[in-house]
Amino acid sequence: MKNIALISDTHSYFGEDVNKYLKRSDEIWHAGDIGDIETLDKYRSLKKTRAVYGNIDGHELRNDIPEHLFFEIEKLKVLMIHIGGYPNRYRPKAKELIKEYKPDIFISGHSHILKIMPDKGNDLLHMNPGACGIKGFHAVRTIILFSLDKGKIENVRVVEFDKKVPVGKLS
Repeated sequence: MKNIALISDTHSYFGEDVNKYLKRSDEIWHAGDIGDIETLDKYRSLKKTRAVYGNIDGHELRNDIPEHLFFEIEKLKVLMIHIGGYPNRYRPKAKELIKEYKPDIFISGHSHILKIMPDKGNDLLHMNPGACGIKGFHAVRTIILFSLDKGKIENVRVVEFDKKVPVGKLS
């Protein structure tokens, strides 16, 4: 069994309010818009981190991590890209990748809107963790925590954070 913390759109935010949940996971998956290489390195210092770059991420991050990532874990195929869209409204690149890889789980970020929804047409679960950074138009910061065990997705839960971070809480 693997416990996963799924985050996105941190925009250079690395704070203890979120990190206390990330530290409890086996892996951190970041769906893009990390912000800078220093922030990615901080996440990597907590746990094994799988990440893709987003539209705000510069050359240093783009040279370190891919635009999309496909991997298998606990008998599940996972595809992650920052700008992906949603079931029946996928971006062209996402449609191509879904057709090529046939994932069980498709992860995207970018919208700052949390969504967990089945895509029956592609036989997958779509997940967008929303945004956990303090910059952006979202009113609530969110992450998704879940477990993977021998082909099953279990214990899916959403953690919400206030958009305002208490003074002195940045790491």
